[in-house]
Amino acid sequence: MRDDGTLDDPYAPSTPTADTEDGTSAERTTAASRLRAYARDLTGRRRAQVALATGVVCCLGLAAVAQVQDGTADAATRGTSPTTSELAQRAEQQTASRGLDRTAVPSPSATATPADPDTTAPTRKAKPARPTRPAPVAGLDRAQMENAEAIVRTGRKMGVPRRGLVIAVATAMQESNLYNVASGVLPESQDYPHQGVGWDHDSVGLFQQRSSSGWGPVGQLMDPEFATRQFLAALEQVPGWEGMRLTDAAQAVQVSAYPEHYQQHEWRATRVVDAIVPAGR
Repeated sequence: MRDDGTLDDPYAPSTPTADTEDGTSAERTTAASRLRAYARDLTGRRRAQVALATGVVCCLGLAAVAQVQDGTADAATRGTSPTTSELAQRAEQQTASRGLDRTAVPSPSATATPADPDTTAPTRKAKPARPTRPAPVAGLDRAQMENAEAIVRTGRKMGVPRRGLVIAVATAMQESNLYNVASGVLPESQDYPHQGVGWDHDSVGLFQQRSSSGWGPVGQLMDPEFATRQFLAALEQVPGWEGMRLTDAAQAVQVSAYPEHYQQHEWRATRVVDAIVPAGR
C-alpha cells in the first residue's frame, strides 16, 4: 500500500518505468511475457507429439511381444522352443505382411509339369477272333451240325470234291440221323464218346460201319473223322461215282437193304454243306 492509501498493483513492474529509445520498460516486459507464453505453447505441442509417438511405439512393441509369445506358445505345444532364426524369420514375415508390395506365389498346380505317359506298361495283344461256327440248318440240332462239320472238314482235308461231301452227309443222315451211335451188341463201343445206342447188329458210328465186315477197329469207328475217311476212301473206289445219283453212289458203298432211302436226304445234305462251306470255296 502506498502512502496515499492506494493498493499496490501486483502485476505492476517493481521498478519505475523509464522511457527509452526502444519504448517503455512496460512494453518490453509485455513482449517478453508473450514470447515466454509462445515458447511454453511450443514446448507443450512438442511434448504432446513426443507422447503420441511414444504411445505408437509402445503399441507396436506390445504387438511384437504378443506375436513372439504366440510363437513361443506354439513351439511349446510342439515340444520345442523357437530358435533365434525362427524368430527372425517370423519377424520378416510380419514385416512383409504389413508391406504394400506383395509378390504372388504360384500354386503347385500352376508350376507342375504334366507327367509323362507310362510307356513301360505292356500292351495287350488282341486275340485273333475265332471263326464263327455256322448255325444249324435243315432242321438239325447243334450236335448233328457239329458231326456234319466233322464230315465236311475231313473230306476237304482229303481233297474230295463237293459232290462227295454231299453224298457223305446224306448217307450219315440215313444211317445214324447224324449222331455218333454206339452199339448195344458191342458193349465195347459204349466205352467211347457217343450220342446214343443202336441195335443194328454190330454197326457203330455215323455211318453204322461194322468192324466184323472189315471197316476197322470198334474204337476207331467211333471216331467221326476216322469213320468219314473210311467211307470216302471206299466211295472214291466206285467207278463213275461223281456222275451217279446220290442214292446209287451211297448204296455202292453201304450195300443197304434199302438202297433208295439215301436219295431223300440229298436236298438237306446240300443245304448243310453250303452252310459249312459257302459256294465258291
